[in-house]
Amino acid sequence: MATNALVPPGKGAAVAPGDLVRHLGIILRGFQTRFETAMDGMPAGVRGYHILSTVVYGNPPNQQAIGTHLGIDRTVLTYLIDTLVDAGLVERVPDPVDRRARKIVVTASGAETLTRYEERVAAVEAGLLSVLSPQEAAALTALTGRLSLHIHRAHPGVNPCEAMDHL
Repeated sequence: MATNALVPPGKGAAVAPGDLVRHLGIILRGFQTRFETAMDGMPAGVRGYHILSTVVYGNPPNQQAIGTHLGIDRTVLTYLIDTLVDAGLVERVPDPVDRRARKIVVTASGAETLTRYEERVAAVEAGLLSVLSPQEAAALTALTGRLSLHIHRAHPGVNPCEAMDHL
């Protein structure tokens, strides 16, 4: 059995204030590296994947709703969506409720692309969680989801990507 030089023999690992954020940071960095590799070839990379997923699952009414949901500035979002449009993954169509606004909709190619990349993401997640039992992995996923939803509701304008830069 491997020993931890920071924990005296026969003692359980102590939990110190700040350990949670350190552990979450390590997990996120490990996941981010694998996730970026899984996004190889995806137009607009990780952000393109998140936009495409939001369009498919969230059915946002317009670009502004996508940007708000993902915490992406509208000027940057325009370029990202342009990239997805150019790749044939999404289209801008007139909003049936407000002709001045544009709704972003997925194309057949976009839906197929999302399915392929979701399989890659699922493999990354499974690999990362493979050290846990299925029950532990499900519990971790449920608990982190609940915590993140609570935090997001309390601070909806906070960009999680920017926050992670300061860990």
